[in-house]
Amino acid sequence: MFQELLGNLAVDNTEQISLRYGEITAALNKEFRETDSKTANSLQVGSYGRRTAIKGISDLDMLYIMPVGKWEKYKDGKQSELLTDTKDAIAARYPTTEIFVDRLVVRVLYQNFHVEVQSVFEQSDASFKFPDTYNGGRWRITKPREELSAMQEFNAQKNNNLRRLCKMARAWKNKHGVVMGGLLVDTLAYNFLVSTEEYDDKSFLYYDNMSKDFFAYLKDQPNQEYYAALGSRQPVYVKKRFQKKAKTAYELCVKAIEAAGTDGVHGKWKKVYGRPFPAKPTAVDEIAKTWVNTEEFIEDSYPVDIQYGIKIDCDISQDGFREHPLSYMLRKGFRLRPKKKLKFQVVDSDVEGTFEIYWKILNRGDEAKRLDQIRGQIIPDEGEMKKVENTKFRGAHLVECYAVQNGVVVARDTIDVPIQ
Repeated sequence: MFQELLGNLAVDNTEQISLRYGEITAALNKEFRETDSKTANSLQVGSYGRRTAIKGISDLDMLYIMPVGKWEKYKDGKQSELLTDTKDAIAARYPTTEIFVDRLVVRVLYQNFHVEVQSVFEQSDASFKFPDTYNGGRWRITKPREELSAMQEFNAQKNNNLRRLCKMARAWKNKHGVVMGGLLVDTLAYNFLVSTEEYDDKSFLYYDNMSKDFFAYLKDQPNQEYYAALGSRQPVYVKKRFQKKAKTAYELCVKAIEAAGTDGVHGKWKKVYGRPFPAKPTAVDEIAKTWVNTEEFIEDSYPVDIQYGIKIDCDISQDGFREHPLSYMLRKGFRLRPKKKLKFQVVDSDVEGTFEIYWKILNRGDEAKRLDQIRGQIIPDEGEMKKVENTKFRGAHLVECYAVQNGVVVARDTIDVPIQ
């Protein structure tokens, strides 16, 4: 099962990514070196460079290594000028593509993914000085080669389990809307495998227990502002606390392990890792089912790369009278009866810039199947960031909300609605 999961997580547009990297590199070499090489003087960094990226990656990173002779031109407060020159060189190659300077990088927005380009000056210790345009400008240090080396070397020591765990953690992150940067994902996976020798000689057959132990490690982490990145030991900051969602994942892993050998095991692991986890083989009685499975999956329409947080809640009313928010009723253990009006709405979001909202209302259980009302279609929001529903019958119901920006799902939240 887990080997198939990793296969499903493989990046499927590597040729397109390599093409974009090459064209950007050629444009910058032409501007700064008067050559047209598509490979020289650039370095793929970030999760794609560390080879921990998964299908749907939308945020690609590259360094362009500037000629040493250009340092005199830019060294004294010319950080903004360097990034502007970088932007203009790329824009000459892509005149219709949206390209702009964003404090530390030049962002090149393609359909379904973007590339963040950072022009840097290499130092004698193999680190790089990069420009920060904030508050008049300054030079800062980054050490991606140390991170790349640490990933490669430690992955080999751990029987290739480090990169695989990083990819599985990304699937969990994207399924459950965990706001966590890629370097933090990789650092936490690295730290976990440093803490144990249990999986040094293990492989796919043991990934059920490795998943459980990894999420146990995450849920027990103390709250802290940052971690020391693998290899470079530079600070990598925690955007939002992840322990609560890790605890939920740990509990789901325990249930999935207990279900080993049963028909329900695939579905239980899907609750941890989402759509990429393989479904169980279709049984004969399911082929003959009388209900139509109309469920749609956001992953089939957009790549998912969670970068922000979004939170939804629900107001419950009946005959025009408001009762309680759904979160309050679930927290207090109150039962939710049929024939009530539910107004789901976005109550918090830190998504920057413009984005679109989509909703999914999924009915589950025997009664939904008997009535042939599974639903589950992905529906665009009507501009008010809310969705009104009515409780019609008993069973488990699920409501999901997605924020889509530049063709990528960048935030999501889910509410389970048990109607009894």
